[in-house]
Amino acid sequence: MQSVSKKIWLTPLILIIVIVLLHLFSLQPAWVENIYSAQIYPAISYLLRILTRWIPFSFGDLLYLFLFVWIVFVIIRFFKHKPSWGRCLLALRNLMVKCLWLYIIFLLSWGLNYYRYGIGYQMNLSPERYSTEDLKNVTTILRDELNYNRRVMDSLQLGYADDATTLQQAIQLYDTAKSTYPFLSYKCADVKKMIFGVIGNYSGFLGYYNPFTGEAQVNTKVPPFIIPFTSCHEIGHQLGYASESEASFAGYLAVKSGHSPVFNYSAYFDLFSYANGELFFRDSIAAKQNVNLLDTLVKKDMVAYRKYLHSYNNPVEILFSNIYGNYLKVHNQPMGIESYDEVVAWVVAYYKKYGHI
Repeated sequence: MQSVSKKIWLTPLILIIVIVLLHLFSLQPAWVENIYSAQIYPAISYLLRILTRWIPFSFGDLLYLFLFVWIVFVIIRFFKHKPSWGRCLLALRNLMVKCLWLYIIFLLSWGLNYYRYGIGYQMNLSPERYSTEDLKNVTTILRDELNYNRRVMDSLQLGYADDATTLQQAIQLYDTAKSTYPFLSYKCADVKKMIFGVIGNYSGFLGYYNPFTGEAQVNTKVPPFIIPFTSCHEIGHQLGYASESEASFAGYLAVKSGHSPVFNYSAYFDLFSYANGELFFRDSIAAKQNVNLLDTLVKKDMVAYRKYLHSYNNPVEILFSNIYGNYLKVHNQPMGIESYDEVVAWVVAYYKKYGHI
């Protein structure tokens, strides 16, 4: 009986050893970049998209819903009868095995991308500390581009397309971008609307990448000017850019390749918000001047976005934000939820290298 009891812990032990080996592998970014991210991950993600793209709705959303319902069912069933110490120990072991398997699948299907060299390696671009003057220059350009594209939209009477069309246009932008940036080649596209977009609003998610289904999920229950760039950001995750800032920068490269005023406006709205927000802490007067110089229609959209955020502000969002922030810190993004802001460093580095944005 004692040997049987020992044997049941053999599987968790083996799985822990596998995880340790995978993390030892992750300590070599060159290996991750050239072996996993360049060869293994593209094959895995492509296969996942083949399996899920034919489903007309978000299979990943339903998968997470099923997981939540299953966990609730297991907990209720477990406490339906008074648990003994032996039963508790066995349940703990079984739970551990399931979690370890899930984590291994996560690392192999996506998670190792957190430890790659990434887009900087591919572009020979290095985001470094930048001066306030550099930040001012870039923020001014972003402000002007934001104003220009909003005025173009108004003069040409360009509205926002339906959700399906917007997602398809995001895919087409990457198809255009690959001629300049081959590493943005995107095959077997699978970008979908989140089924539970309203839940996403309350939990603070504009979209997410599902590593278990290969789907890019976009929350379409948000202000329409947010959706275009969010779509490009999530495709960036699909292409293996786990870092939030790198996914945004990949999305920006795709957008700027396509000359779409609607997508340009969405991208510059996002980038200006981050850049001017950082400038405010360095030079509040300059940041306020930028806001004053915004086009009236841009200001209107900013007010609408603030109202949207305020209307869904709740303790659950704060909880999810903290959980996700800690998740990012564990996975090689020490800035946590503030990792999104780091896209500014990429834009500044691009500007300093090429002289334009």
